Amino acid sequence: MKPEKKAEIFRVIKYTLFAASAGVIQFVSFTLLTEFTPLPYWPRYLISLVLSVVWNFTFNRRFTFKSAANVPIAMLKVLGYYCVFTPASTLLGHFLVETAGWNDYLVEIINMLLNFVTEFLFQRFLVFGKTIDTNEAAEKEKAAKGDPRDAEALAATLEQENDLEIAEDALAREDKEEEE
Repeated sequence: MKPEKKAEIFRVIKYTLFAASAGVIQFVSFTLLTEFTPLPYWPRYLISLVLSVVWNFTFNRRFTFKSAANVPIAMLKVLGYYCVFTPASTLLGHFLVETAGWNDYLVEIINMLLNFVTEFLFQRFLVFGKTIDTNEAAEKEKAAKGDPRDAEALAATLEQENDLEIAEDALAREDKEEEE
């Protein structure tokens, strides 16, 4: 298996684990709000969603995508995603729970699964796509592993230095011959 494919599989696994931890935060906060407040579905959902988004963005930017992207710009892109996802999922969830009579927890789980898949794709390709593996931790990993791209760059640099040394030696010999 190619190293790029292995890295991408590992990235999906890390994203899944962080998303699961964010899901726990979302589900526990939703449950607490459901059991201990008189709030209707939509504010319970929104509060729990915001808590999980902050958690998920922070950890996935740093550890999954290892991005050195400008944080405010990346956050604005994620905000754009949630400007579409949140109203759609809130309205759909509110309709399913309040009008169609679906179970609150079932609707919450459906929304969490939709969020998991669509947000991964959005972050992977639109938010961090061009800046994946650019943060300090990723650069250290590449150096430690002897990333072939780094090795190629090093070889090219050494070749240029070697060519320069050969040229300098030839010039020195010419100068020496002229002096004699």
